[in-house]
Amino acid sequence: MSTFVGRSNEIPSMFENVVQDRIQTLHREAEEQRLVTQILRVRRARRGAERASARLRRALLRMN
Repeated sequence: MSTFVGRSNEIPSMFENVVQDRIQTLHREAEEQRLVTQILRVRRARRGAERASARLRRALLRMN
């Protein structure tokens, strides 16, 4: 009987480990997604800055 009780205690522990692993995985994936989003924003901002710089150069050339 004690063996059965011991095994029944192992199962919730296994599920708890699986749940904790999944939570950690979701946190990692969320952090990766935040980084990807941040990189995309930086790239978009850089392209915008490059376009603005090109417009400014063209405007300055027209003034000369």
